[in-house]
Amino acid sequence: MRCPYCKAEDSKVIDSRSSDEGGAIRRRRQCAACERRFTTYERYEERPLVVVKNEGKRQPFDRHKLSNGIARACNKRSISSETIDAIVSRIEAQLRDQFEREVPSIAIGELVMQELRELDEVAYVRFASVYKHFADPDSFIEAIDQLKTSK
Repeated sequence: MRCPYCKAEDSKVIDSRSSDEGGAIRRRRQCAACERRFTTYERYEERPLVVVKNEGKRQPFDRHKLSNGIARACNKRSISSETIDAIVSRIEAQLRDQFEREVPSIAIGELVMQELRELDEVAYVRFASVYKHFADPDSFIEAIDQLKTSK
């Protein structure tokens, strides 16, 4: 594994442990040249998912993009990055179970909203405001009223 700091080719594994509920292996490595430590993740290669947007455009599923969107909704809330990673992993697993190869973007949005509704109501409303394109304050009030009645 190439060192991200000095680009040397040689490194040794210091520690390995399972992560993402057994779907990945987290490895702590140390560079043989500069002796700095870094973390790598090893995952099995899965069939690629393609997201089909509302207008028909297709693009590869991007775990990082999904994580960033959820993190923006959870900004300044007491939600750890590990929790966000777990949400992304659950959503990706559900998508792979439900869809063979092509995933409608609406399915991803609905799964994110389900997860955030259970996790944090403020994050849910933030995500919903972008996802559902709230145009006015009445849309926010309606979403909040739906949250209150669903309890």
